Amino acid sequence: MLANVFIFGYNVARSLNKNFSEGVNCRLETLFARAEDDLNGHSLVERVGARPLFHVVRGNFGGERLSKVEAQVESLMTEILQDTAFELVDVEYVKERDWYLRVFVDKAGGIDLDDCQSISEQLSAKLDAADIIGGAYILEVSSPGIDRILKKDRDFVREAGKVVDVTLYAPLDGKKFFVGELEGRDENFLHLKDVAPLPRDKVAQVRLHIDF
Repeated sequence: MLANVFIFGYNVARSLNKNFSEGVNCRLETLFARAEDDLNGHSLVERVGARPLFHVVRGNFGGERLSKVEAQVESLMTEILQDTAFELVDVEYVKERDWYLRVFVDKAGGIDLDDCQSISEQLSAKLDAADIIGGAYILEVSSPGIDRILKKDRDFVREAGKVVDVTLYAPLDGKKFFVGELEGRDENFLHLKDVAPLPRDKVAQVRLHIDF
């Protein structure tokens, strides 16, 4: 059976001299390399970059509750980022084609590839030691991007005064999408300047607005 190997193009990115400051997402495309050896049926892997930022851990899934995994990873990240300039923005453990553990971090002025690599290596070591996830997953460390999604209460406090895009699950008074200056969020409502309070249970997503 051919092995699926996900490699982070670290050296490729460095050669392009990409600048990922100002909150621009420093996550690059995962490169998938798989070549079949016609002689014996084994797979050949071409590695792109000497220091991959994504790690594949193999095993059997134990049916972990996503919220529990995310909470445990947040705890590990709190230890890693303690007394640093970095901020943990979010943790996601999601099933797409594969299982992804996505960790979003940021700092004033933005993060770069070296930041992502360092945090990824530290977290990977702690995850291996703690054995939190009992199955295969891909670890992905990146900035949240300039159009970050707001989820936690601290997000709404930090981004108050900025313009956001709001999507509702279903139209409210004939309107499903709103753009406005974020004033805050309480237990029941999301508040935008010059917009009637939006019930939180009707809000599907809040994202920082980008002017094109």
